[in-house]
Amino acid sequence: MTRAPTNLLAVRSLLLTNLNVDPNTVRADDLEPAEVGIVGDPSHLGGYHCGSDRVVARDYSVVESVRDSSGLTLDASALDVGTFKVVSGGRTHNLYTFSTWCVAQCVAGAPDTRDIREIIYSPDGAVVKRWDRLGKRTTGDSSHLSHTHFSFFRDSTKANRDQTPLFRRYLTTIGLLEEDMPTADEIAQAVWDRKYLDYVANSAGDRPPISVVHALFTARAEVNKALAQVTALRAELAALAAKDLVDEQAIVSGLLATLTPQAIAAALPASVAKQVADELARRLVA
Repeated sequence: MTRAPTNLLAVRSLLLTNLNVDPNTVRADDLEPAEVGIVGDPSHLGGYHCGSDRVVARDYSVVESVRDSSGLTLDASALDVGTFKVVSGGRTHNLYTFSTWCVAQCVAGAPDTRDIREIIYSPDGAVVKRWDRLGKRTTGDSSHLSHTHFSFFRDSTKANRDQTPLFRRYLTTIGLLEEDMPTADEIAQAVWDRKYLDYVANSAGDRPPISVVHALFTARAEVNKALAQVTALRAELAALAAKDLVDEQAIVSGLLATLTPQAIAAALPASVAKQVADELARRLVA
């Protein structure tokens, strides 16, 4: 039977932890457990709320993308989020501001939205809109006036890829969570995921040959190694500074002094250097 995957259960838990302000009382302003759903009810057939046992013929959640057809399992691959209202940072945030923020991140191509296929939502509680990465549809039924639907490409659910970063970033942006620097492993994993997905997207869903897989693993290992070294160096500097053995400001000033225009130019890839030159030319003309 269709089941709720652990990666989407983690998103559900994150949202409820931070938006169900009073977990012991059902309140209109809180996001309640019954308002955050993953698996469709028994009558629900077809779509991302269903796993392989409940999809239908020519199911759009399977046939329109190789990322879905190759990732079909018993897991549902969707999340519904209901109404809430929370005041943070002197501003009121609710389902509608949350939904429009998420859609804006998708439109901007934020890396942590790459697994989202679609968002069906209302920006104001009066009209229903749909952002669809594949550009197939633009609206949804009226039930989405009171809840927002997220569909995730099924291959990301099959891979149990972490989907909390986007939602954690939202909660951080509105001030409910403190900003948390990613670990070296998290950054390395993100690099790996992006390289792999870029390869799949450009190869019609084919599995990359072993040479490409080896190259990706090597790249991930090198990124992880470099970031680990940076982390260790920062820890050493902090320890020395705590003993008044080093002047952190002097070290920073010294490092900045090495960043000459020539050094920066030499480090820029050719494509980026051209973009910088074009931008500088534009500003000089302006």
